[in-house]
Amino acid sequence: MITLDKFESIINMFDKIDPILVVGDVGVDKYTKGEVKRISPEAPVPIVEVYEEWNKLGLAANVIDNLNSLNIKSTLCGVIGNDSNASVLEHLLEEINLSTWGVIRCDDRMTTFKERVVTQIQQVCRVDYETNKKMSDDTVKRMLERVTEFVTNHSAIILEDYGKGIFCKDFTQSLINLGKEHGKFIAVDPSRTTDPLFYKGVDLLKPNKIESELMVKSLGYTETNVETISKILIDKLNLKQLIITLGSEGMAITDLSTGGVMKKIPTVAREVFDVSGAGDTAISTIVASIAAGATLEEAAWIGNCASGVVVGKKGTALVNQKELREIFYQLEKIK
Repeated sequence: MITLDKFESIINMFDKIDPILVVGDVGVDKYTKGEVKRISPEAPVPIVEVYEEWNKLGLAANVIDNLNSLNIKSTLCGVIGNDSNASVLEHLLEEINLSTWGVIRCDDRMTTFKERVVTQIQQVCRVDYETNKKMSDDTVKRMLERVTEFVTNHSAIILEDYGKGIFCKDFTQSLINLGKEHGKFIAVDPSRTTDPLFYKGVDLLKPNKIESELMVKSLGYTETNVETISKILIDKLNLKQLIITLGSEGMAITDLSTGGVMKKIPTVAREVFDVSGAGDTAISTIVASIAAGATLEEAAWIGNCASGVVVGKKGTALVNQKELREIFYQLEKIK
């Protein structure tokens, strides 16, 4: 496990590193909370009497929200529609003093908007508004222009793929090449629906277990063993580092700079209420930690602690430095 001194030195660097650039599918998460007291006379469905509603940043914008919560500077680059929900997303970014310049409006897409209807004990339903088609050539050009503006003064790039059509082959490879030209660390949180070869050449890939199995399957393999999957992905995608998140079993990490032997890190979560957004928390904290001077293993431990905080909360939650320190200090006491 990472030492206390190294943990503190990394966390203390969070507000000093250059901003992290997050490129990806962006959206808004709406939560509609209420109470069910009866069944509708119109159909056999519950009637939810609403008493609270709120919006928060979702998808790649949730990565930005996580970075901001940890006092890490960042910039978001993504595509939204030319609709009312686009204004909601822009307002949410402005509320936390983040620029909207990298968020491009397009007439041929709708802003991804996910409304979750929940009660105190369960989710009743989710309503999605989204466009999944590939970006137009004009939109790709505009996105690359924005990224080119940002890349020089950012410490790292996170590609956050939710499978909404942003990461076509040409755009993804152009992003990777642009990052390499400027010597930037590039990490990908992949989608299970994107061709894994699109990510070839990134520094770090962070799929979950199911995503990793689907990725090797699309490459022509039928493996389920994590260690074998890791070797295949590193070889076929020309990766330097790989983290496969394993839910309650923690993380499997492989780093070629330390010999390429896979290691497993156990989960630190004490209670699990909701895993929504835990992957966003992990990738944001891991990349920030690497930018702050951590090794992959040290960064994975910090990301594991951060995820352990958010899964103990309801809804798509965030972690701050105080909570991150608290969970780490608890682990120190029981070592």
